[in-house]
Amino acid sequence: MDFVLSGAAACGACLFTNPLEVVKTRMQLQGELKAPGSYQVHYRNVFHAFYTIAKVDGLAGLQKGLVPGLLYQFCMNGVRLGSFAVIESAGYIHTEDGRLIPGKSIAAGATAGVTGAVIGSPVYLVKTHLQSQSTSSIAVGHQHYHQGMVHALLRIQKQHGILGLWRGSSAAVPRVTVGSASQLYSFTASKEFISDLQIFPSDSWLVALSAGMVSSVVVVAAMTPFDVVSTRLYNQSVDSRGQGLLYRGFVDCFMKTVRKESVLGLYKGIGASYFRLGPHTVLSLLFWNELRKLYSQHQLHS
Repeated sequence: MDFVLSGAAACGACLFTNPLEVVKTRMQLQGELKAPGSYQVHYRNVFHAFYTIAKVDGLAGLQKGLVPGLLYQFCMNGVRLGSFAVIESAGYIHTEDGRLIPGKSIAAGATAGVTGAVIGSPVYLVKTHLQSQSTSSIAVGHQHYHQGMVHALLRIQKQHGILGLWRGSSAAVPRVTVGSASQLYSFTASKEFISDLQIFPSDSWLVALSAGMVSSVVVVAAMTPFDVVSTRLYNQSVDSRGQGLLYRGFVDCFMKTVRKESVLGLYKGIGASYFRLGPHTVLSLLFWNELRKLYSQHQLHS
């Protein structure tokens, strides 16, 4: 049940934040491997990107990749948050008197993240392809021209074999590992700290909301460079053997981005990242916390 509740919470958040994910993906691909000032800027900032995509691709363009996005959230975060919940319930990350153990909490979040990233990688690959697809006048990055999620999965599997669906996972694992460790530790620690301050009643949803807001800042700061690299590895064009034409892997993409675009290239779209990851973190952790609380209450009364 922990896995189902976790997946449902993440899907609830995804419904609200998918347009922000589309904007973030486009901004991270804009000016790929080009020096600042040497390429046409289609998306000047988050708000301009929203306007441009809605104007050129229509309002539906802001929800591109929603189906694989929901499936990814259910699979990846269902496993990630569900695994962490099981570890937490087993008492692994707390002392006997209920205090959080930082090292074990970070390790549990990272382990849960790795598991979720590997399982969700094929759907994340397709989601990235679909979200980058656009009318040629505002297109950025390689265009894959998939007709939908199922078509994309079958096409990739036919062209590059079953392992082709896990292309880009070398970036997904560190991305989600860092993001998961920073998110779950900062959320759990913040929730404990806010509860100790007794600002809100101990069972109030405002405790989880406040902790989620703190966690959102931490996770965006830690995750954005890995997110940029991940987006580019997933979206790059490949040869007949399924090998990337721009990057050989995570380290190569990281180094090329810094060399061509400076360190700031790793923080492209950070505004969009926060507008997307911030609300998604707050909502998913709030929904997750409240659903677990409701389920626990139901178990006590049944």
